[in-house]
Amino acid sequence: MRQQPVEPDPRAGAFFDVDNTIMRGASIYYFARGLAARKMFGPRDLAMMVLGQLVFRIRGAENSDHIDAAREAALAFVAGHEVAEISALGEEIYDELMADRIWEGARELTQAHLHAGQRVWLVTATPVELADVVASRLGLTGALGTVAESSDGVYTGRLIGGLLHGEAKAAAVLALAERENLDLAACSAYSDSANDLPMLNLVGHPNAVNPDGALRAVARERGWPIYDFRKGRRATIIALPVAAGAGVVAGGVAAGLAVRRHRAAG
Repeated sequence: MRQQPVEPDPRAGAFFDVDNTIMRGASIYYFARGLAARKMFGPRDLAMMVLGQLVFRIRGAENSDHIDAAREAALAFVAGHEVAEISALGEEIYDELMADRIWEGARELTQAHLHAGQRVWLVTATPVELADVVASRLGLTGALGTVAESSDGVYTGRLIGGLLHGEAKAAAVLALAERENLDLAACSAYSDSANDLPMLNLVGHPNAVNPDGALRAVARERGWPIYDFRKGRRATIIALPVAAGAGVVAGGVAAGLAVRRHRAAG
């Protein structure tokens, strides 16, 4: 028997983090790797970025110094390139390096919301152009992401409003809900990181996906659904350089660029 279409629910929506929630690892790392393969910056810079992520992860929680540094440096490697060029490369790099890293379980969660007649957005610290590619490939409503400043169609290497991270994510979701006339009590949110608690606390249906220890503890205490699509702890350890979340990636990029600036100054 043919299934009847679901009546859209204009007041309900779902918000998904990307890194290690939708995708195994950090999207900006794969993006940078794809750019490095195209000789847009050197392999040493990419290696320093990964090393920076590891150091950042081992030293523990994010702090304001890391976030401030990331605001200045996270997207500096696209400075001087045309927005249209980077957007087109985002499509190529997604197909080459990211498509196979989408968690199938997370994809199914997004589709369940769509099939229920709800709209679905990605909300991520990754560049909005790349977030738009991921959302489009997954058939989602749209994406909110970090915005890089451009002038006359060329990236300046600076960010507009800083990283979409932590409280900034919650503010972006709140603004979207007001603009789209969403009832946040009827909305859902999904993340792997306790850094996204401000966003998770906004909605009536928060969910933990591949959660870090802090988020898992909160989810258990509050009775939130927990989804874990990882195949054992070893997979998580292998993914460490690319799976530690927006702050780690940004910290790593900042560290790599700082080293490069130091070498140039020396």
